[in-house]
Amino acid sequence: MRTKPFLWGRIWLPWLALLLTATAPAQLIGVKTVPLAAGGQFLLFPTQNSGMGGVSIALEDPLLDPFTNPARGSQIEGLRLYSAPAFYNISDELGGGRTLPLGMLFGSRRWFGGISLTAQQLQAAEKPEFFGPVPTYVSNPSQIPYYQYPNEEQNANNLYFSGLLGTRIPGSGLAMAAGFFYAGLEAVEGVEVLYPRSQKVEQSGRLAEVRLGMLAELGERRSIEGVLLYHHADMTQDVFYPATYWWGGFEPFVEPARVERNLDRTATWGAHLQYRQPLPGEQWQAGGILTANLKTHPKIPNYELMNIPRDPGDSRALNIGGGVTRCNGPAVFGVDLVYEPIWSHTWADAAAPVETRNGDIIPAGGKTVDNRFTFSNWLLRVGVGRQDEPFGFQFGLQWRWIRYWLDQENYLEEFRRSLKTGWSEWSPSLGLSLKFPEFQLRYTGRLTLGTGRPGVSGARLASPNSGLMGSDLLIAPNGEVVVDEAMVLTHQFSVVIPLKAK
Repeated sequence: MRTKPFLWGRIWLPWLALLLTATAPAQLIGVKTVPLAAGGQFLLFPTQNSGMGGVSIALEDPLLDPFTNPARGSQIEGLRLYSAPAFYNISDELGGGRTLPLGMLFGSRRWFGGISLTAQQLQAAEKPEFFGPVPTYVSNPSQIPYYQYPNEEQNANNLYFSGLLGTRIPGSGLAMAAGFFYAGLEAVEGVEVLYPRSQKVEQSGRLAEVRLGMLAELGERRSIEGVLLYHHADMTQDVFYPATYWWGGFEPFVEPARVERNLDRTATWGAHLQYRQPLPGEQWQAGGILTANLKTHPKIPNYELMNIPRDPGDSRALNIGGGVTRCNGPAVFGVDLVYEPIWSHTWADAAAPVETRNGDIIPAGGKTVDNRFTFSNWLLRVGVGRQDEPFGFQFGLQWRWIRYWLDQENYLEEFRRSLKTGWSEWSPSLGLSLKFPEFQLRYTGRLTLGTGRPGVSGARLASPNSGLMGSDLLIAPNGEVVVDEAMVLTHQFSVVIPLKAK
């Protein structure tokens, strides 16, 4: 994949004021075929290790773990209140957001649980410029107005609600719990960028998720845990296209204003296993994960990046990874390596009998396009940290390499094509903390490079200046993917207050 020149000189502006991008909990594997810049929309919970690049396989995160595996709530003692406000901005006016979560967790001798509520406001990306509407016939091409539609204030408000409840099995070291998550959404970050010719995109929908978790403490710092989940994404995208004007030959061409409705539906079944144990000596610990997702995509939007209608699809995804950590007094070092193979299949069905290029007839319900994706992705996390009393700091780096092959059979045009592409995303991170008996304060930031506003070579879809806990971004590009790079800068501040001891 070709990348347009990136202005590295801009990096000094936020010094290395670093960020947290939005990542789904580890048991959800996102499918992404274009490097769309997205911020911290789903950064909803406090976390202890994100400043270390998100190292997690062999290192516990007592703040985040109960939200990824609800059975990890068994390690909570007493009552705990938290808030973790987050702010992010994408360069080149590609959007931003503000998030305010509030929640509580509790743990007693037998029962544990928690509840949280999050309010969020997202700002849409600026629209690129296009020829505007022409109310009357124009006979002279020089009179064609070059018009930029005013960027309407398109702030979207989202609301998230989650909770968990579980129990410890006395004398067994076993804990079991259930968790739920619900989001009422007016927008998913970055979607409007995928319709660059539109005037605006109005979104609405919801996310719903249920998790069942198990944790078995085996003694001698060994543990095994498992999670079963079901996640459902249901979004509607109303895309408003303005009337536009082109001069073609001797006659003008006017495309009337229209509204196109796209549906985005994905259902995910997932299973996750994780194991941790100490290595010889007192300082090292190792861990491993195995995650499997089965996704069905009843409806996939017809993004302009492809412009070939698609209806159903399905995906199978795996995460296979290992990690080690070393704890030497107050100092911690950790590294994770994850391999992610994914296989996706999408296709389009003819709504009515349609004639192919060579005169054959595809009956109603027959396939017009068939897309098969094969992914071979890698994820590396490296981080160090030190927690003295009361001050602590962390540094980390997350590197994600996405590579896939697309084989497409177009039965309507009667041709086959193959595409091989990929990209890398880099995210350096920084964490600062203050820990007191009465409360904890944390700051985490990360700067993400390698994504931006995507387009297709030979088609002007990208602007000149430019998972998912949400729905997947499963696009079959109609040419070589190019991207105008952008920086994503996110900050998260968290405060945790224990109200009483167990």
